[in-house]
Amino acid sequence: MKLKYSAVVVGGSLGGVMAAYALSSQGIETALIEETSWLGGQLTNQGVPSDEHKYIEFTGATKTYRNFRNKIRDYYRNHPDIIDELKDKEIFNPGNGWVSRNSSDPRVCLQILNGMLKPFSKSGILDIFLNTMVIGAEKTADAIDFVVVKNDDGVHFIEAEYFLDATDTGSLLPITKTDYVTGSESFFETNEPHAPEIGDPEDMQPITWTAAVGFNPNNTKIIEKPKMYDKFKNYLMPFGESKLSWCTPGLAQGSKQEFSMFGINEPENKIGLFTYRQVIEKDYFKTSVPFSVMLINWAQNDYIFGNIYDNPNSEYHKYAARELTLSLIYWLQTEARRDDGEFGYPEICLVPEVLGTNDGLAMAPYIRESRRIKALYTIKEQDISRKYAKKPPHFKDSVGIGHYHIDLHMTTKTKTHFYDQAYPFQIPLGALIPVKTKNLVAACKNIGTTHITNGCYRLHPVEWNIGESAGHLVAFSIKNKVTPKEIYENDKLLKKYQEKLKNEGILLEWPHSVMEEYL
Repeated sequence: MKLKYSAVVVGGSLGGVMAAYALSSQGIETALIEETSWLGGQLTNQGVPSDEHKYIEFTGATKTYRNFRNKIRDYYRNHPDIIDELKDKEIFNPGNGWVSRNSSDPRVCLQILNGMLKPFSKSGILDIFLNTMVIGAEKTADAIDFVVVKNDDGVHFIEAEYFLDATDTGSLLPITKTDYVTGSESFFETNEPHAPEIGDPEDMQPITWTAAVGFNPNNTKIIEKPKMYDKFKNYLMPFGESKLSWCTPGLAQGSKQEFSMFGINEPENKIGLFTYRQVIEKDYFKTSVPFSVMLINWAQNDYIFGNIYDNPNSEYHKYAARELTLSLIYWLQTEARRDDGEFGYPEICLVPEVLGTNDGLAMAPYIRESRRIKALYTIKEQDISRKYAKKPPHFKDSVGIGHYHIDLHMTTKTKTHFYDQAYPFQIPLGALIPVKTKNLVAACKNIGTTHITNGCYRLHPVEWNIGESAGHLVAFSIKNKVTPKEIYENDKLLKKYQEKLKNEGILLEWPHSVMEEYL
């Protein structure tokens, strides 16, 4: 079947959902293509509650993201079984997980995201293709003509004026022969202070295959011992502990930090990990929730043994990443030191319904590091690092803002990790536009960052902003009959586009009340 749209968004990530939302809101006929059965990427089908900066309750996000956060809390406030203390509370953390100020059940997030898109799909301006994979593309010169997709209904050819890559791995880039980079760049390529002397395209941040795990005092079912359990149990990490232990990498290379399950009867440095990414708090409900549930995305199940794209063994590494998570759960059930000094937590159980799967593991792995376009502008460490930038960065082509520290988890080749402070930053338009492919725009973690700066541009509110601004960029291009590159290069067009973003509630710079902390 041959289909035609004005814009095609490939990838139902957070960026993809917001790109489709922005395009549809501007009356642009759009197709949204997603490989799994859930939209929402890292927040839903990858099982990662929102990582957010400390200013998030009052600034530092788009209007739509703030509305989304409010809808999450509204859901819980209006839940018939919620405790009375939360019904009229303005700010509270629904899942009571300490990684986020607004952790919540992935199913609630999915429901809200679907609700945001429903009016557009109902009107016919937006078509959503779930369980659909892009398998090919046709390109003439530097422009994509169409993509080829496959689903249960067969193979389809989809034409469009513009294509937005909103996949978490940048999977449209190799298919469309769009120039991109992976892994670490060398110091000689980026001049970044912490870049290695020799770059390595295979040295990436790890994926993590998350799972929904509950603490049920009545559980007696121990999962079957994973086939790869002994391999992971016997693997010694660079800091001298087993891959399956309460220890994780510390901030300094080669150091370690020790945790526990709940932090009860433990020294202050042994923080409890169960509530780290907790998304269901049983004590917030009167009777309907029998036990609390968390999403297990710890350093212990970071898969540091290989990559799942641009790798001939990608399917094996996906399998092994799932095995690692199951091995961690088996270890928790049978061998982990308890806070009371005994061993094993048989109370730990998988909770499949939370992630919409049969086994309790997420539909897709959590991707920290994507393929990244060779962009008109690449954001580098010295642009945003508080240690190396003399002042907070300012980009005249800003299309949004974000904030997070530079956080690189242990990599798959050199087993290095990195953590450093970054200024509150802007998202430059030039990072969304490839150097060559004229009608492709990056709309997820595949923008023009480096291996290092990806570590702070990969978070939920930033990805949301990137996707939303990318959608408005394409809508503006179509309506004004100009290309994204022309907007980037023309100050008059750029200002007009930026005014559109501001009118849509997208902040282009941080308020002075925040920035004065860093001046």
